[in-house]
Amino acid sequence: MSVLQLSNKIEITPGVVGGQPRIAGTRFTVKQIAVWHEFMSMSADEIATEYNLTLSDIYAALSYFFDHREEIMRAIQAEEELVAELKKRFPSKITRQRG
Repeated sequence: MSVLQLSNKIEITPGVVGGQPRIAGTRFTVKQIAVWHEFMSMSADEIATEYNLTLSDIYAALSYFFDHREEIMRAIQAEEELVAELKKRFPSKITRQRG
């Protein structure tokens, strides 16, 4: 398996987390870090503390995100669309029982 080392902090490995850019040596994707920071308003310190990562890991992931923002935002949107479609096709049995 070949690893594309984008920096000493960010790498892409086919077959690991779908080949998404991730923090080197972990399964934390740049996309996850971006969602936590941008959409959940978590600070870099909060993310690092919560997930036992270094601040340099978080800042490297955010730097990659800002350099590839359009591509990563498209991936986030595609994932949201997939979830919405799956919810329509396979409604929750719990939700149906309550209604």
